[in-house]
Amino acid sequence: MSVNKVILVGNVGKDPEMKYFDNDVAKANFSVATTERGYTTSNGTQVPERTEWHNVVCWRGLAQIAERFVKKGTLVYIEGKIKTRSYDDQSGVKRYITEIIADNLELLSKRSGGVENENITGRHDPPVSENTSNEVDNNSDMDDLPF
Repeated sequence: MSVNKVILVGNVGKDPEMKYFDNDVAKANFSVATTERGYTTSNGTQVPERTEWHNVVCWRGLAQIAERFVKKGTLVYIEGKIKTRSYDDQSGVKRYITEIIADNLELLSKRSGGVENENITGRHDPPVSENTSNEVDNNSDMDDLPF
């Protein structure tokens, strides 16, 4: 068994870059900064603040939510998975990019004017193949579970 799960809470570094493909499939790319506070150890050693930048990719409806509501500086909660891909640059050098493919996006910042964002959340469901069903059986025994 293995798990590829990422949870980030951080500030958006730039407005989303949008691309639209055939059949109105939307893709949003933006960066998110997470910062670990600096501190001083018990022996007086200073550990500086450290900021890590993450490339986030949203697809379809989640991308459209990002386009409408995510702006530079917005505090966001992201759930997703890590994906690394490679490409050859113009010089023929192999480059690697690590991205967070978002499954869930929630806005944690307040809108301008002090009104808090209400229910501006999105969850990306992966595409359903012809061999799988996205329907839930309402007569399942799931309601009998003790948790």
